[in-house]
Amino acid sequence: MTDLLIRPAAPGDLDAVLAFWKTAAEGTSISDDRDGVERLVARDPEALLLAEREGELVGTVIAGFDGWRCHLYRLAVHPDHRRRGIGSALLTAADERFVRLGGRRGDAMVLVRNERAQHAWRAAGYEPQEQWRRWVKHLTD
Repeated sequence: MTDLLIRPAAPGDLDAVLAFWKTAAEGTSISDDRDGVERLVARDPEALLLAEREGELVGTVIAGFDGWRCHLYRLAVHPDHRRRGIGSALLTAADERFVRLGGRRGDAMVLVRNERAQHAWRAAGYEPQEQWRRWVKHLTD
């Protein structure tokens, strides 16, 4: 996988990332807009990791660390490039980032209906915690 480049996103990448998520990511998020991704990159320039092959964006993951917990979002691999180790490489890069920052445990939000993603997370060493439930409150209308 020597031809795979994993790097943090730069401000010039954001439109391509948003377009990529429409093709490769499962579902959409309230933060899937230019302002939301700009805030992410401005606050933590190394959180949004991109995987590129021959200059083409083929994968993403957000590896956010708030100083206490390590959160993973938007692990996405382009459908034409799946099952080639890109997701694993992104998660390895995220894990390495968390360790450098002093993180102790990573967690991921995975849609219940997304069985393919559940298999990928399990293969990467993550396991579901059925005793937890996600609680959400929208802060804007």
